[in-house]
Amino acid sequence: MRAIVVKGGDSARLALDSLVAGDARALLLVVDSSVQSVQGEMVPAGTRALVDCVRTSLPGLDAVLARLLAGHILVEGDWSRALDAALLRPDVVAVTRAGDRFGGRSAWRIGADESAGVTQSALDEAREKAEQAKETAATARTALDGARAAERSAREREELAREANRSNAISLENATASLSRIDGEIIERAEEKRVLEEGAVTQRGALSEEHARIAEIEASLPELETAERDAAELLALRTAQRSELEAGEAAVAALRRDSEVASAAIEERRTGLERRLVAVEERLAKDPEAKALAESRRAALALRASDFAHVGIRLAERTSLIDVALERLRGEHHRRSERANEAGSRLGDLRRERVEAERSLTVVREQVGRLEVEDAETRMRLETLVERIRADFDCEPSATLDVEAPVAPEGSTLAGRGRDLDRELRIMGPINPLALEEYDALQERHDFLQQQLEDVKSSRRELQRVIKAVDQEIISVFEKAFDDVQGNFTDLFTTLFPGGSGRIFLTDPSNLLETGIEIEARPSGKNTKRLSLLSGGERSLTALAFLFAVFRSRPSPFYLLDEVEAALDDVNLHRFLDLVREFRDEAQLLIVTHQRRTMEAGDCMFGVSMPPGGSTKVVSQRMRGEIVLQ
Repeated sequence: MRAIVVKGGDSARLALDSLVAGDARALLLVVDSSVQSVQGEMVPAGTRALVDCVRTSLPGLDAVLARLLAGHILVEGDWSRALDAALLRPDVVAVTRAGDRFGGRSAWRIGADESAGVTQSALDEAREKAEQAKETAATARTALDGARAAERSAREREELAREANRSNAISLENATASLSRIDGEIIERAEEKRVLEEGAVTQRGALSEEHARIAEIEASLPELETAERDAAELLALRTAQRSELEAGEAAVAALRRDSEVASAAIEERRTGLERRLVAVEERLAKDPEAKALAESRRAALALRASDFAHVGIRLAERTSLIDVALERLRGEHHRRSERANEAGSRLGDLRRERVEAERSLTVVREQVGRLEVEDAETRMRLETLVERIRADFDCEPSATLDVEAPVAPEGSTLAGRGRDLDRELRIMGPINPLALEEYDALQERHDFLQQQLEDVKSSRRELQRVIKAVDQEIISVFEKAFDDVQGNFTDLFTTLFPGGSGRIFLTDPSNLLETGIEIEARPSGKNTKRLSLLSGGERSLTALAFLFAVFRSRPSPFYLLDEVEAALDDVNLHRFLDLVREFRDEAQLLIVTHQRRTMEAGDCMFGVSMPPGGSTKVVSQRMRGEIVLQ
């Protein structure tokens, strides 16, 4: 351990105790924020405080660096400037980037310390190891990502496999349960069939009894319905009477509540009047006249109080009468409720008896329905067998009774032989009775298509002969035209390029139908033959030479040229105009141009003009005549 950074004396004491206990050695740096770096006014001009050149990312080390590097300055330059700064300020230590150190109480030094070199090499080695560690970490991170991805994929596959396993297990359990259930159902159906067959006779015997019981129930049904209606009417009457009693009870209760409210109000008013009386007597004791007036009002109030007392007595008597009537009504209500409950119980018993009778009737009807369905199914199976005998064996069912049973092969039964024959019929598949007709139709279609195919083949052979003849004609015409154009191109090129030479040739003379045409042009004074190496005007003249060679080889009454001389200079333009004059005796040339000399070489010139405020007009002029407006 090189150094330990602590904060405060207590932390330093604990660190020292730990070092002594562990028999270890290290530098102890105590963080003290009171020590600062060299102040700006203490730093000589052209230098920097060394603490400003050091940065730390750990919290709390700024104070340690400030204390360690206090009084140190960095001098930009060589050792002589550092020495001048140290002599100018003996209280500071001047250092350079080369490792020179001057000033202070320690010895001065030129160059870096050997330990610094060792530290630098260690630092370089550490940096190299750090880079290697970063690369290793990146590789490990990549491998980790791949491993994680593989792990996720494996987990997903494992989860899918587990899910598939669970699904298969569930499917297996369901299939096993279904198989067990089906086996149980088969056994149950067989048992039910046996029981039904055994109980069919019993059911048929009991059917008559049930019919008799149904008739008895139906006979007693009107009586039960009449009793139910009477009970319903009685219940409605008791309900109406109960409603009336409840309404009367509610009215009496409301009247009693009103009486109690009025009594409470009177009592409250009396209490208030007594309080006011006491207050008034106190005031009257101070005022005799008001007291006399109050005495008269008191007499009147006493008279009203006696009236209220009589009213209260009558109200109490009326309340007692109401309570007696209420008790009587409650007793009557209780008696009627008991009679209504008895009628309801009787009605419930009658309803339950009716429900039981209806349930029994439903069960009997279901049994009769099942027997009828079984009878219908039996008749249907019998009819199906009869129809099958008639369709498959072409005979009546009565005739099969006299037919002897076929002899089954040894070791098998007639049922097994029948199953074997059915299996062979299924292997053969269904028989198409219209197969012969379909075969005849398809054969006719095949013959027609074969005839059409022969016609197509003969047409193809004829077409190939025509194509061959056309190819021969094309080759002949092209060969003659190429020979003519080749000779005319050589002559015209010599005319346009005096002293030069040019020719056209075929890229594949052995295949005239697919061959290409190359042009070689060598103007006078040049050794190049490729068109791409010529100037723009030379390429234009070469193209014109080829074009006019075609014109001369296969002449036409007139030719239309659109600004073909736009890229020609004066010399080449003069040669082009000579070529035009040479062709003007053979055909009519229509040239669209902006060149004045080309216009002067023509016999007639046409232009488009638009006067100010007017519309466009075509103007024609003969070069040796008057202007004509059209």
